[in-house]
Amino acid sequence: MNFHAIRAIYRFEMARTFRTLMESIVSPVLSTSLYFIVFGAAIGGRMGDVDGVSYGAFIIPGLIMLSLLSESISNASFGIYMPKWAGTIYELLSAPVSALEIVIGYVGAAATKSLMLGTLILLTARFFVPYEIQHPFWMLCFLVLTALTFSLFGFIIGLWADSFQRLQLVPLMIITPLTFLGGAFYSISMLPPLWQKVALFNPVVYLISGFRWSFFGISDVNVGISAAAITGFLLLCLGVVYWIFRTGWKLKQ
Repeated sequence: MNFHAIRAIYRFEMARTFRTLMESIVSPVLSTSLYFIVFGAAIGGRMGDVDGVSYGAFIIPGLIMLSLLSESISNASFGIYMPKWAGTIYELLSAPVSALEIVIGYVGAAATKSLMLGTLILLTARFFVPYEIQHPFWMLCFLVLTALTFSLFGFIIGLWADSFQRLQLVPLMIITPLTFLGGAFYSISMLPPLWQKVALFNPVVYLISGFRWSFFGISDVNVGISAAAITGFLLLCLGVVYWIFRTGWKLKQ
């Protein structure tokens, strides 16, 4: 294992984050704070509790997931797409660096940035609504697992994309709608019976439900199923990345 290569890629990506601190960290935190102000403080004060939890606190896991998913994908996809776009990926592929080391460097940096962002949002929420975390260990597990999985998914998108427009296609057209429809702002038990069944086909429901359980001990689906769903998607992404590097698909285009 070439740890020098992993560290070089990781430090380069993290340095890019701190050079663009306003866009990378501050801007998403401010955007999420607006949700807390509008939905948590203004609207939440006029709404009743959801499953025994105040509405302002109830939406915290959903808002963290909303930012975590989008930022994980964005960070990882942009990180690997830029070498493709600039042509410097040939230097990376010709260097004595294995596919595993490349993935660890880029995905590790993207996941680290997402975890930083999720932690800041969690701390920011304290200024707007009170909340308690019943299962902090499992909250951290869901947070880390989701950041890693969707950073890996973003890495795949960056390899697949052949333009900046395609780079934004999946996050904007698929991930964001699925997150909003996945129970970020409501419990799917509030939906009519037919739409409750339809919602179970949305994979983001399982992520948000499991993460919300770690906060309040309530969930729309069994927490074991939530953990299995995110673990299964992680293994699927690992398989796709292995196949890409095995075949060289999209790496040199």
